[in-house]
Amino acid sequence: MQRTELNDLLAFEAIARERSFTRAAARLGMSASALSHAMRGLEARLGVRLLSRTTRSVSPTEAGERLLRSLTPALAEIEDGLTSLADWRETPSGTVRLTTFSYAAETVLQPKLPAFLLANPDVNVEIDVDDGLTNIVEAGFDAGIRFGETVAKDMIAVRVGPDLRTVVVGTPDYFDRHPKPETPDDLRRHICINYRLRTSGGLLPWEFAFGGRDINVRPSGQLITNDGPLAAAAVRAGAGLGYVLEHAVADDIAAGRLVQVLAAYCPVFPGCRLYHSSRRQTPPALRAIIDALRVSGA
Repeated sequence: MQRTELNDLLAFEAIARERSFTRAAARLGMSASALSHAMRGLEARLGVRLLSRTTRSVSPTEAGERLLRSLTPALAEIEDGLTSLADWRETPSGTVRLTTFSYAAETVLQPKLPAFLLANPDVNVEIDVDDGLTNIVEAGFDAGIRFGETVAKDMIAVRVGPDLRTVVVGTPDYFDRHPKPETPDDLRRHICINYRLRTSGGLLPWEFAFGGRDINVRPSGQLITNDGPLAAAAVRAGAGLGYVLEHAVADDIAAGRLVQVLAAYCPVFPGCRLYHSSRRQTPPALRAIIDALRVSGA
């Protein structure tokens, strides 16, 4: 196989994965026009159409899907071989692609990533912040950061954030006007601030547990929003009860600005975990990021 053909196959794999010439070009460090020219040449040499192109999207044809299935394990094996050579380097290097969500970007990456970059000048990091659940293998990411309960069982997961708890809070003024709920079912008679999920478009369920039994409640109220700070402002103003992460309102509770209720029904759940495939070798650059983000003792 000539070097040109191998380069064109790598380019095809990137386009088929990204479903975009622009994103694939950025990933490969080349122009979209050069990528398009390479694909036309590859299709001409093979005598089959590999990509279906429209003005809005690009996707593999049936022949392209078959080629992609053949290429994937071969390219993965080549990548693993190259990765193993990096163990002989004195310092980690290369590019690490991470997918995460807004909360983890703020609480896990913002405090630690800048110092990591300064200490590891040969490591390039690409972060994609997406509140949806991304298949890191299919999307070409090296790792992801999500809440532990959403990480697939076949992934290697490392604790990079503390365990968390979601609590119900309201202002003293709100409770002057409304009796405190004694059970989650009482929330149906309260004014609650609801959060609409950006990914599914559904409302975030208020999840509780008691006596080994899960309890999900979908209360109603005047305000529904997909903006966390706006929801928090409404709760702090006394406009309704909020269902929020405990650490986000810990100072308000301690100062008496907010009052927590239903504490016995609010369980702890696994916090942020960095996860990566158990079927691939871990590149030194990714290992270095894991070590930098890992919670002490994890």
